[in-house]
Amino acid sequence: MKSLIAFWNILKKDIKNYYLKPPNISWGIIFPLSWTLMQLIRSPGENILELLPGLMAMSVLFGTTSMLAVTITFERSGRSFDRLLLAPVSLNVVVLAKIAGTVIFGMLNAFVPVVFACFFTDLTKVKFGLVLPAVFMIAVSSALMGLLIAVSAKQVFEAQTLSNFFRFPMLFLCGLFVPVSSLPVFLRPVSYFLPLTYGADILKGAIIGENTLNLTLSFGMLLLFSAALFLISRYNISRKWIL
Repeated sequence: MKSLIAFWNILKKDIKNYYLKPPNISWGIIFPLSWTLMQLIRSPGENILELLPGLMAMSVLFGTTSMLAVTITFERSGRSFDRLLLAPVSLNVVVLAKIAGTVIFGMLNAFVPVVFACFFTDLTKVKFGLVLPAVFMIAVSSALMGLLIAVSAKQVFEAQTLSNFFRFPMLFLCGLFVPVSSLPVFLRPVSYFLPLTYGADILKGAIIGENTLNLTLSFGMLLLFSAALFLISRYNISRKWIL
């Protein structure tokens, strides 16, 4: 019960204090939103469904990584994260509470392109029962990736710069807008070491029916990446901030 109370209070504090910080608004909301509007307006109606999986995945990626870059680095600079580490709460609970708000933020971001797409095309054939778990797993893996980056940065601008170093190449390597099969041969293996590749493939299958990977494999790889990123992030927090 104490862990649940601590989890809820950390989550509530993050939502109240950090969701509307300028870096979150610029990178987490405005950038994905402007990219979505640009793509939807310039593309004819029949191509919108093809763009939608990439726009959703990109919105999750930028929303989650921007959120953790802000929450962790602000709290480190203000020493409030140190108080969390000293509290009689499991480190696992602290980490899970931190990524929970980020996952919620990322999932809400993911459906912004869907709302706009409703005005341009018919979405009745979209398999939302598959879209929801895919978006959730993309949000979890992206949030943990953002946590790993945030642990290595001391200021918000450092975390955002380091995040962009990974985010923008991923837009082109994960099959969001350019199919993995169209990439140069030497870059294709890199794509399969990125969790977003599997999430984007699931979304393509759910929205336009063109996934190239097995669904079980894709969800399994997202779980594997999430578990690995969680363990690495937890280890880095223990090593750098506790010991």
